[in-house]
Amino acid sequence: MFKAKSLYHLIVYSILFIIVLISFFTFIIINNAHEELQDKIVTLNTDYKDNQKELIKNDVNSMISFIKYTHDKYKNTKNIKAIKKEILTTIQEIRKYKDLNEYIFIYNFDGTSIYHPVAKENIGENLLEFTDIKGKKVIKELISISKQKDGGYIEYSWYKPDISKNVKKISYSKSYEPLNWAIGKGVYLDKIDNLVQEKKYEYDQKISDYTLQITSLTIMLVLYSIFIYKNATILIVSDVKEIGKYFKESQQNNTPLNQNRLIFGEFKVIANYATDAMNNIKLKTHMLEDLNKNLEYKVDEKTKELTNLIESQKKFIKNSVHEINTPLSIIQTNIDLLKMNIPNNKYITHIESGAKIIQYIYDDLSYLIKKDRVIYEKEYLNLSSIISQRLDFFHEIATSNSLHFVSNIEEDIYIKFNITEFQRIIDNNLSNAIKYSYSNSPVFIKLSYTNDDQVEFSVSTKSKKIEYQSKIFDDFYRENSNRGGFGLGLKIVKEICDKNLVIIKLESNEQETKFTYRFRINENITT
Repeated sequence: MFKAKSLYHLIVYSILFIIVLISFFTFIIINNAHEELQDKIVTLNTDYKDNQKELIKNDVNSMISFIKYTHDKYKNTKNIKAIKKEILTTIQEIRKYKDLNEYIFIYNFDGTSIYHPVAKENIGENLLEFTDIKGKKVIKELISISKQKDGGYIEYSWYKPDISKNVKKISYSKSYEPLNWAIGKGVYLDKIDNLVQEKKYEYDQKISDYTLQITSLTIMLVLYSIFIYKNATILIVSDVKEIGKYFKESQQNNTPLNQNRLIFGEFKVIANYATDAMNNIKLKTHMLEDLNKNLEYKVDEKTKELTNLIESQKKFIKNSVHEINTPLSIIQTNIDLLKMNIPNNKYITHIESGAKIIQYIYDDLSYLIKKDRVIYEKEYLNLSSIISQRLDFFHEIATSNSLHFVSNIEEDIYIKFNITEFQRIIDNNLSNAIKYSYSNSPVFIKLSYTNDDQVEFSVSTKSKKIEYQSKIFDDFYRENSNRGGFGLGLKIVKEICDKNLVIIKLESNEQETKFTYRFRINENITT
C-alpha cells in the first residue's frame, strides 16, 4: 500500500491509481468481450449444425418417401431391377440443377455404391472398408446407423469438389429396408468458419472502439489530475503549513492562530478546533501522565497473569492429550486380545465402544492443538474407502447405542483434500449422529457425485429437531447438554469446511435431521 508523505505524493499516487484502475477495467471489458465472442461462436456452431442437420434429415426423409411411393407403385407391374432403375433415373433428373456440394447418396447394405452423383466412378464398387483421412470407416458407419429406427448422424472428413480438398462433413443416413438401401445426405461444415471470422472481425472492431474511448478518458483524467496538482495543492499546502506552525508555537505560548493568514474557510474552522484542542490538552496532560503511569503498571501486571494462565491451559491440554494416548493404546490392545478369546461378548463391545469414543475425543483435541502450527498438506483421497473405514470404526459405538448404519457409497470417488481434516469431518458427523439419533433407528450415510467437479457427502438421522440451527457451529454450543461432549466438534468441522471452500447444508425438522457437505474434486482455496 502506498503511503503519501505529502499532497504532492498523493496526487502522483492518484494519477498512478487512475491509470491502474483504468487498465484493470480495460482488461475486464476486453475479457468480457472475448468471453462474449466465444459464447457466440459456440452458439453459432450449435445453431448452424442443428439447422443443417434438420435440413438434410428432411431431404433424406422426403427421398425415402419418394422411393417408397415409386416402389409401391410398380412392385406389382415391374421387377425389382426395373424399379431400382426407375428410382435412380428420377433422382438423377431431380438433381440436375442443384449445387455441386449438395447431393443424395445411396449404398447397399453390403457397402456397394448404388448412387453417388459426384463420385460416379465408384458406383458398383464395395466401399464398406473405405476410411477417411482420420481412419474412420465412413460407409460402414453410415450403413450401420441407417438401420436404427430413426436413422442417425455421423461426422467425418470428405472431399469437397469446389475447393478440391477434404473438409469436415456431417451426414444423416436412414435405411429403406425393402430394397436394402441406406439413403443419406451430408453437409460440409466449412461455411461455419467464414461466419466465425465475421464474428471475430466484429469483436476486433468493438475492442478498437473500447480502446479509443478508454484512452480518451485516461488522458482527460490525467490532465484533470495535473490541473489539481498545479493549482489546488499549492494553496492547501500553504494553509497546512500555517496550522503546523501554530502547533509548534503553542507549545511555548497560548497565542491563538491568526485566521487571516489562512485562505480556505474549512481550514479556518479547523484552526478554531485546533486552538480549543490545544488548550484542553495542556489542562489534561498532567492528569493523564499520572493516570497513565498507574494504568501501565496495572495493565502489565494483569497481562502477565493472563499470559501465564493461557500458557498453563495450553500446557495442560497438551500434556493431557499426550497422557491419554498411552493408556488408550493399552486399552485398545487388550480389547483386541479379549475379542480374540471371547468373541461376540456384549460387555467387551460396550468397553470397545467407550474406548473408541475416547479415541475420537483424543483425535479432536490433538487436531485443536496442532491446527495453528501444522500445515495439513493435500493429496488425492479415496473417499469411498475412508468413509467405509470410519463406519467400521464407529460400528461398535452405534451397536452399543442400539443404532445401525445404512450406507449408500459410490465406489472409487477421489478428491484432493487432507486426510486428517477429512477424517475430522466424518468422525464428528458420525459421533453426533450416534449421540442424537432415536434408539433403534438407522443412520443414513451417502456419498455420490453431483456433477463432473463436485462430490456430496451426507448424514441423515431420525432425531429431535435442531431448534437453533444458526448456533449449531458455535464454540461449546450443545443442543442437548445431557448428551455429553464439549460442543467443539461441529466448530472444528465448520473451520475446516470454510478453509477448504466446502459447502455445508443443514436441514432439520420433526422427522429427520440431515447434514450435507459438498466438496470440490480439485480444491483451489486461492480462488
